[in-house]
Amino acid sequence: MKELKIVITNDTGLHSRPADVFVRTAKLYASNIQVKKGEKTANAKTIIKVILLNVCENDEITITADGDDEDAALADLKALVESNFTKLNPKVEI
Repeated sequence: MKELKIVITNDTGLHSRPADVFVRTAKLYASNIQVKKGEKTANAKTIIKVILLNVCENDEITITADGDDEDAALADLKALVESNFTKLNPKVEI
């Protein structure tokens, strides 16, 4: 299992469109992916659970991935967050 801590700099946090893109990116991977804010943890492949974390701008989240493609999953999600949700995996359709 691998873990990544990252700060959300997007002005809307992980709400609506950013959450949708985050979840669709996570779904590209077979690994079990979780996202955590404070004491709350959610399945990164379930949009309602991600939105209910109430992640806002400047909040730190922890993303964990466990599986054969965990490194690729975390790298892709990190790039997505760091780009303010503009650097999309080509397999994610908008």
